[in-house]
Amino acid sequence: MKSKFLFFILLISACNLFAQVQNADSLNNKPKKENFADDWAALTKYQKENELLPLPNRKEKRVVFLGSSIFEFWKQKDPEYFTKNPYLDRGISGQISPQLLIRFRQDVINLKPKVVIILAGSNDIAGNTGHVTIDKIMDNIKSMAELARLHHIKVILCKYLPVYEYPWNKNIKAADIIVNLNEKIAAYAKDRNYTILDYWTPLVDDRKGQRAELTIDGVHPNLAGYKIMEEVTDAAVKKALKSRH
Repeated sequence: MKSKFLFFILLISACNLFAQVQNADSLNNKPKKENFADDWAALTKYQKENELLPLPNRKEKRVVFLGSSIFEFWKQKDPEYFTKNPYLDRGISGQISPQLLIRFRQDVINLKPKVVIILAGSNDIAGNTGHVTIDKIMDNIKSMAELARLHHIKVILCKYLPVYEYPWNKNIKAADIIVNLNEKIAAYAKDRNYTILDYWTPLVDDRKGQRAELTIDGVHPNLAGYKIMEEVTDAAVKKALKSRH
């Protein structure tokens, strides 16, 4: 009887030990969280949405908005603008122009739009990452525009919204730098017969910043600012669709 009891105790101990080993193994072997550190341009943000998106029909005049927070926040502030029009918002907050260039095939070309609106340069100027010159910004804008034309997508290049200073980096004298960038964008667009979309003029105040009643922080528009942008955007889209280039 004593030997049976001892065997029973040993059996329970063995079972407990086995369970502990199993638990330890399950903890050690649990699936690792996928590492997206190599996705510098955040291609994963719109990947699934793009995959579910049907190709445009013959009558659809699809327009892709490619940019950073100005475009991303636009859809949040006025979602109806994008649902009532054949407009696809592909803005990602904080992105600089080389990231937009990397995303260009997935988030523009593959979606088969008639028109792409390219708004780039502000985050580069703000010094979000590294030291970027106006010429380097223009190189990325030119590459995107050339890719679009190669794929028979009409190009709209934007004169950037006015910014007097960036709240997160007040050392940057943004106003005149953005004026300089806009002059180069406008000259390039004229030379290549791209449509220019001027967001700067209708929003600017007397110190080359955004009008206080149209912005939430001097950089991003409020709903009233976006409503003004919608008017000039629709006009530019109509012009681009009529153009031969």
